[in-house]
Amino acid sequence: MDETDKSNGANKNTQAADAARRGTRTARRIALLTAGGDAPGMNAGIRAVVRTAVGAGLEVLGAQRGFEGLIYGNFEPLPNRSVSNILQHGGTILETSRTPEFGTEAGRTRSAENLRYRGVRGLIVMGGDGSLAAARAFANDTAMRVMFIPATIDNDVPNTDFSIGFDTAVNTALQAIDRIRDTAFANDRLFFVEVMGRDSGFIALSVAIGGGAEVVIVPEIPFDLEDMCRRIEESQLRGKRSSIIVVSEGPRTGGAISIANSITERLGMQSRVVVLGHIQRGGAPTARDRLLASRMGAAAVQALINDKPSSLIGEVGGRIVEVPFEEVAKGPQPFDSELIDLVHLLSI
Repeated sequence: MDETDKSNGANKNTQAADAARRGTRTARRIALLTAGGDAPGMNAGIRAVVRTAVGAGLEVLGAQRGFEGLIYGNFEPLPNRSVSNILQHGGTILETSRTPEFGTEAGRTRSAENLRYRGVRGLIVMGGDGSLAAARAFANDTAMRVMFIPATIDNDVPNTDFSIGFDTAVNTALQAIDRIRDTAFANDRLFFVEVMGRDSGFIALSVAIGGGAEVVIVPEIPFDLEDMCRRIEESQLRGKRSSIIVVSEGPRTGGAISIANSITERLGMQSRVVVLGHIQRGGAPTARDRLLASRMGAAAVQALINDKPSSLIGEVGGRIVEVPFEEVAKGPQPFDSELIDLVHLLSI
């Protein structure tokens, strides 16, 4: 081989190496993260994102521990097989956290640089109302397109009828109340059941109706202890041997223990308090949540493929919808206070 051939061969090798490096930097990639509190069904959503993206020829990077992974560059490739056998599990394989640093301009700038360096063209965020606010800020501050999937047991994200995890949390609480009612009846007692929902009464309201509670207390609506006592006494006069009161957690209601102490002191009745706590977050997601997560995850990827603007992927009237961030309501999902009246009507 003469010198010219050697030179041409070396140039070709150099060009091939440069092309490989450029390909690594400009590959069709998207990133995915789960943020805030975990919700049953997140893994089904992760699976749907990965399977849909890989089927379309995209690579997926998973950011570890929510927005923290974006800031510190903690990513892992998510090939097709990485999401096998996960949709039936609660929690999230990507883990999650609450990251105040992402609320700063510096944190968001650093995150955008980490994504661009890895050739990421779009980001999918799965979380609750706080994560939605962070996703909107990130989309506004950078050129990155962001698709948001509502996943929170509180079901308080606007512009969607349901969020991933809500159905599972309600059914978990209902199973507990069904068991509590058995012992409440046997012992002629009041039972105060505290459910999650610090600033949102959707779980409490659904559980109260589905579980046949006499009273429900939610953070959105002020309550009157005297009125509650009157309702319980009236139910006793009608022959009811026990009553169940469902209470949303948190300072806006005062919590089940405080309310139980006040009511039992007034009525002179025996009572017990059951705080369900984090069991509502865990466990296998229901079929409803798996289906919802799968539909939303696939729709988020398709929205990125079709170059749609940064949007919330929601479910309205049974249909999956894309709501551009500028059209997403600023406050939480509206609360239907008329359902409070339904709890009282059906407890007669």
